[in-house]
Formats: sequence, C-alpha cells, structure tokens
Amino acid sequence: MKGIVFLGPPGAGKGTQAKKIVEKFGIPQISTGDMLREAVKEGTELGKKAKEFMDAGALVPDEVVIGIVRERLAKPDCEKGFILDGFPRTIPQAEALDEVVRELGKAINYVIALEVDDSELIERLSGRRTCRSCGAMYHVKFNPPAKEGVCDKCGGELFQRDDDREETIKNRLKTYKEQTAPLIDYYRERGNFYAIEASGDIDEIFSRIEAILNQ
Repeated sequence: MKGIVFLGPPGAGKGTQAKKIVEKFGIPQISTGDMLREAVKEGTELGKKAKEFMDAGALVPDEVVIGIVRERLAKPDCEKGFILDGFPRTIPQAEALDEVVRELGKAINYVIALEVDDSELIERLSGRRTCRSCGAMYHVKFNPPAKEGVCDKCGGELFQRDDDREETIKNRLKTYKEQTAPLIDYYRERGNFYAIEASGDIDEIFSRIEAILNQ
C-alpha cells in the first residue's frame, strides 16, 4: 500500500513526477480539482453541495472536500495506493485526512515535498509562454519556439499568462510557504516526511522519489 501526499510549490514539477509514479506503480493521482469536478459530474450528494459553492465562486468548505476525498479513496483503483496532489493544504485538513484513511483501513505512508529554490521557480514559471490559438506551451529558455513570439504548431501569438508574471509568482510562493510550513512540521513529527531536491534532470529527481517509495 502506497498512500502518498505530494507537496511542493508552484513550478516544482509535482505533475511531471506524479505521472511517473502513476506509470511505475499503477496507482492513481488524485488532485483536488479533478476530484471535485468528478463528484459534480457524477451528481453525488457531496458533488451537488460542492457545485453550489463552485457556481457561486466560493471556496468549497473543508467538510465537503473531506467527504469527497473519502468517496474517492474508497474506489477500487485506490486499493494499491494513491497520490494526493494539492490536498491537504492546512493542519485541520491533514487531521481530517488521517481520520478518513484510518476509517478506510488505509494510511498515508509517504509525504514527499519537492524542494526548489525560489529563484529557479521564478525562472521556470516566468519564462513560460502560451499560444493564444492552440494553447501550446513554450519556455523562453528551456523550450523556445523557432521564431520568437510565434507558435511552431499553428503560427499563433505567444503570450505570458497573468499567473506567470513575476509578481504573481512571488505572491503564490509566499502563500504556499505560509500554508505549507505548518504541514511540513505536522508530517515530520509523524516520521513519514521526505524532502527531495527537485532541481535538475527529471529522471534523476524521479530516481530519488523511487528510492523512497521502494523502502
């Protein structure tokens, strides 16, 4: 059983590494957004409640999110384990999650935090460019288009999303640190917390994660 909570700031590569874990270990990656959308689509009682808040542009309350997490973790594809990405974000959510996995006879075995310097994260995120026409993604340094400002695939205009502007990124990193620092202490005390240096080659980073998951 591999119950995994994935932590890491925006741009740390959580999505990339989670996909590699899914391929290697055959367990589902569960993001809060996907979970909420799935519950709404399935029309469960909790999904209907969540939809009311989402339609009103409000945050879905913890008790509804926890209920949806419980429903999702009870599904057959989570028998061998799961990766929770983007949840929990706060100590009360972590405590509620502990209770849920206990009730379901599961466990959080690994809490893996991907650590990257702020300067590198800002370079990774602020360099991203998106095509207005087809949505293709580029990076001014790591994956530039053949012609500056023009999409290789469709010739559309490339632009920088508001989310990828330096000031916005700094605010997102600040929020992440404020929310997540207490969580790191919470899990470290339980002895299932692992920090991974997440700079450099994607496969090297994955081999560090794999070594932990094979313990």
